[in-house]
Amino acid sequence: MYIIENAHILKDKQLTICSLFVKNEQITMVQKCTSHDQFMRMDLEPYIMTPSYVLLSSTIPYKGSFAALKNYIIEHFLFKGSTTIFTYVDLSFQKELSDKLNEIKNALISSPIDFIIGVKIPPKLITPSLLRSCKKYKIPAIFIEIKELDELEGIPWGWIREAMFPFNSPLIPIISSLEKKEARMVLSKWKDIMIKEKIPALYETIEENAPIPISIQNKIGLYPQKGSFMTGTELSYNLYLKSKEIMKVDEESLFHYHSNRLVVTVHKGKVIRSGDKVLFSPGSGEYVKVRTPSYFSL
Repeated sequence: MYIIENAHILKDKQLTICSLFVKNEQITMVQKCTSHDQFMRMDLEPYIMTPSYVLLSSTIPYKGSFAALKNYIIEHFLFKGSTTIFTYVDLSFQKELSDKLNEIKNALISSPIDFIIGVKIPPKLITPSLLRSCKKYKIPAIFIEIKELDELEGIPWGWIREAMFPFNSPLIPIISSLEKKEARMVLSKWKDIMIKEKIPALYETIEENAPIPISIQNKIGLYPQKGSFMTGTELSYNLYLKSKEIMKVDEESLFHYHSNRLVVTVHKGKVIRSGDKVLFSPGSGEYVKVRTPSYFSL
């Protein structure tokens, strides 16, 4: 057991100062202050602390060499303060699901950080049969690539809703090959359908290579185990050197505009990045098995 004290935790543009009690790489208690003198302490007064990030990337080179995969993970995840990879496999046919899942899982078994895998499908594959298969494999996110406005017509949404229950992985739109105006129309129609048919879904696309917001992490079942400093959660965090210009920014601005001040990343209690040095420990990451999407009430 040890105590992280003077942790200046950034959340919603507010800095909260507290102490974290840590045992076996997990947070066992969070307090505003502490007087437990018998425990070893780590003082984080010089830093701003954030949970480590979950980043979406659809271009992970998992079919290439280990060297290419290693370099990609270092550049796109470790150096950006991410300890969880969010990616997906691209399906053209339902029968590909099992093989493609196994392929990417086997490739990412050498990852030094955790990973979570969704699927991407065209609207024609939104069928009760595929949704039941995704439920069987506990797929936490189903990306729907929409290229034309009328692709959402004729889908048996009532049967889809029944097939998703009770796991309810959200459907997430991907808008490609469309002009901005048409993309807005497609998203508007998508939202109307999802609300009308009571389908678990996101109403906007997810930005790649940017921190996944807590609301979305919750919908795919990652929160609060990832992205929080709650009792019972893993100890994964980033430390930024304090400066006047970052004392009142939000987490997204910190990520995009102040990456030069990110000095430490910790994954489950172990330092994986310190300054310009990265500790790449193959196989330290785990495949994240989501139990229930949208379990935590925000």
